[in-house]
Amino acid sequence: MNFGVLENTLNGEFFTDDTTRRLYATDASAYREVPLAVAIPKTEKDIEVLIQFARENKTSLIPRTAGTSLAGQVVGGGIVVDVSKHFKKIIEVNTQEGWAIVQPGIVRDDLNHHLKSLGFFFAPETSTANRAMIGGMIGNNSCGSNSVVYGSTREHLLEVTAFLSDGSKVLFGPMDTPSFLAKAASAKSLESEIYTHIKEVLSDANNRAEIEKEFPKYSIPRRNTGYAIDMLARMQPFNPKGERFNFCSLIAGSEGTLAFITEAKIKLTPLDPPHKKLVCIHCHSIDESLRANLVVLQHKPSAVELMDHYVFEATKRNRGQIENRFFIEGDPQAILVAELTRPTEAEAERDAEILILDLKAKGLGYSYPIVGGDSIKKVWNLRKAGLGLLSNVPGDEKPVPVIEDTAVDVHDLPAFISDINSLLKKHGLYSVHYAHAGSGEIHLRPILDLKTAKGVNLFRTMAEETGNLVKKYDGSLSGEHGDGRLRGEFIPKMIGPHNYALIKRLKQVWDPHFVFNPGKIVETPPMDTYLR
Repeated sequence: MNFGVLENTLNGEFFTDDTTRRLYATDASAYREVPLAVAIPKTEKDIEVLIQFARENKTSLIPRTAGTSLAGQVVGGGIVVDVSKHFKKIIEVNTQEGWAIVQPGIVRDDLNHHLKSLGFFFAPETSTANRAMIGGMIGNNSCGSNSVVYGSTREHLLEVTAFLSDGSKVLFGPMDTPSFLAKAASAKSLESEIYTHIKEVLSDANNRAEIEKEFPKYSIPRRNTGYAIDMLARMQPFNPKGERFNFCSLIAGSEGTLAFITEAKIKLTPLDPPHKKLVCIHCHSIDESLRANLVVLQHKPSAVELMDHYVFEATKRNRGQIENRFFIEGDPQAILVAELTRPTEAEAERDAEILILDLKAKGLGYSYPIVGGDSIKKVWNLRKAGLGLLSNVPGDEKPVPVIEDTAVDVHDLPAFISDINSLLKKHGLYSVHYAHAGSGEIHLRPILDLKTAKGVNLFRTMAEETGNLVKKYDGSLSGEHGDGRLRGEFIPKMIGPHNYALIKRLKQVWDPHFVFNPGKIVETPPMDTYLR
């Protein structure tokens, strides 16, 4: 392929050398594919030129920020377009109306450092928040430990400025029904075709009924299975009592497959009340911790996170984490950490004690240390560090991200995890358990050796059989990490063939030449190909 036009035209940088391409062949997932080239655009004009080149040369663009994605979202054989270097500005902050306009390459924690002096923050928090960027958080519809209060990125995305696959620039945001209908009936353009298409699809009562029947339960806040047409179906004009129509709910979680984002208008949240307490509930088993979770949720926590004994064992071996283990008493099989945020120190302390009395009355847990002040950060640092430590254990067997992102209704969580552990036992496996119990999502990582044929076979087997269990509970195969290459293959099973045909057609309307990040969400290659 002749890249001369790009090398001579782009204001930014363009690389075709072997070393750079190999550096961009992976993300944080189990996948690896060497791209054709790597572009680091400097201006919006660069992105427009790249889109035109990809269309004319029948190749693709893979939008990328920090590369922390866990399902192979930014691994592909086209041109990787890294916006982390030049598209990282905070364009405008409006504290009166509570929003900011930012570029996709701004790091979440850097943004919040700037906002802190203004009394605000961008609420969705990933465990990689000190390096994850807003563009990637939008692409994956990311959330984190505080999602029990603040939800996912989708709920905080107000508007998006982006390029469509024909190179046209668009603004997506909330619109009333007359504006929506006018856009769908406007002169022919790719933008109007997009509105016309979604109007036709969601005006069909049969389509809405199939979506309601097959998509994850609406009571599950973490839901990234396929394109979010279920969210659009609940908006005006399809639901007169719904919110105003906004394609941002679809863009969030679309993994860069529908449009190339250059700016995002995001909702800002006033800073939390400053008084927090953690109740660290020590449990004899995973099941006990999940039953305790249902009690904790009745006490209005701001976060509920789970760690199991594999995480604790890994931190014993790490000098940097030993001091963060100060709150662990004995050798619990699991610790459920409940964060309570209250207006005053006295209220936080009182409510922590009330929670402990409730747990004791129900026979859940055996020790309940309360942590406050600067020590809170140590507990959360231990939680965030655990997975990295587990991934660096000696040997070829590692905790593998294959079923780590399932989400179910929180009341179904104890039975679902019990079924998962029975499945693991059947195959002679065991798994790490950690993360977001309060939101119905436990990150499970079976210990596998992907350098062996047996390990690769189990990788697929666990994905297939877990998908069956998730469907049994009307859950979401992805709660926050996205479909990517890992789960795309199983979406027809998760949402049914009728709905899968709808989202395939949606991709074709938005991106008829498959310019943007093909092979993710729909028409993905088998999940056990292109493994590292």
